Amino acid sequence: MDSSLILLLKKSAEEIRKSVIGKDDIIIKILMTACAGGHILLEDIPGVGKTTMAVAFSKALGLEYNRMQFTADVMPADVTGFYIPNRATGEFEWKAGAVFCNLFLADEINRTSSKTQSALLEAMEEGAVTVDSVTRKLPEPFIVLATQNPTGSAGTQLLPESQLDRFMIKLSMGYPTAGDEAKILKAKSSKRTAPVVRPIMTAEELIKLRSAAENIFVSDEIYDYIARLSAATRTDSRLELGVSPRGSLAAAAMARCAAMFKGRNFVLPEDVGYVYADVCAHRVIPAKVKGRRPDDGEVHGLISNICRAVKAPSIANN
Repeated sequence: MDSSLILLLKKSAEEIRKSVIGKDDIIIKILMTACAGGHILLEDIPGVGKTTMAVAFSKALGLEYNRMQFTADVMPADVTGFYIPNRATGEFEWKAGAVFCNLFLADEINRTSSKTQSALLEAMEEGAVTVDSVTRKLPEPFIVLATQNPTGSAGTQLLPESQLDRFMIKLSMGYPTAGDEAKILKAKSSKRTAPVVRPIMTAEELIKLRSAAENIFVSDEIYDYIARLSAATRTDSRLELGVSPRGSLAAAAMARCAAMFKGRNFVLPEDVGYVYADVCAHRVIPAKVKGRRPDDGEVHGLISNICRAVKAPSIANN
C-alpha cells in the first residue's frame, strides 16, 4: 500500500478539523466514503455545522464543486441541465446543470419536491445524466454530499427509499460537547480571520485512493460475516424491511476503506463493525412500536445491537 496516499488522507482530515471542531469521527467517515466511491447524507437539526462540514470537505480535497440550495422552486433541469434556444443561430444549445462537477453539495435536499430529488438518481448511480435521450457523463470522481433537516421540520419532503439507498452512508453531526461549543464560541467571537482550509489532494489522487481501497483484501470469513449481519436484519421482528444486497456491498466497500485508513491491506471484523450501522441504518424500515415508528437514533442503535449479537469471525491482526 502506498503510504503517501494514506498520509494524504490523514492530512486532509487535519485540514478539515480547522473548520469543523469536535467531529473527528464524522470527518473520517466522510473521507472513507469518498474513497469508497459513495455519496454522503448528513442529517441533523439546523445550526450544527452540516454545511460548514460540506464546504470544508470540498476545499480540502481540492475538487471542483457546485453548491445548490434546494427549495420548493428548484426544478429537475436546474440539477441535470437543459437546452436553451440561441437566437443568433436558431439552434438549441446545451446548458449543463449543477451536477456537472466533482463534488455536488446539495443543501437541505429534503426541502424540494420529490420530482427534483429524483433527478439526482441517475447521476448518483450511473455518474451520468440523460436529457432529451442524450446521455452525458459526469466528471470523475463524482460525489454527492447532501444535507437535510429531520423529517417533520417545516417545508421538508420525505426522500424516496430508492434515493436513500443511493447514499452509501448517512451520518448525524449531533450537538457539540460543552467544551467543543466553548471553542466554537471563542473562534467565532475572535477578531482573527477564520481558518482557511487548504486543498490537500487532487481529483487524480482521490481516484488513486479509490483504486487502492478496491485492492484491500477481504477474506471469505469477512464476506460471510457481512452476509450474516444483513441476514439478521431481515429476520429481526423489529424491522419490516432488512438490509438489501446493495447495503451489504456498501458495507464491504466501507470496511475496506476503514482498513486502509488504519494502514492495513486487509479487513478485520472491527472494520465492519465500525461502519455497518452508519451504512445500513437508513436502508431498513423499522416496525411500528405502540403505533409509532422508532426514530433514526433508535434504528441506528438497533442495528448496532444486531452487530453485537452476530458472532464475528476470529481473524488475527497480522
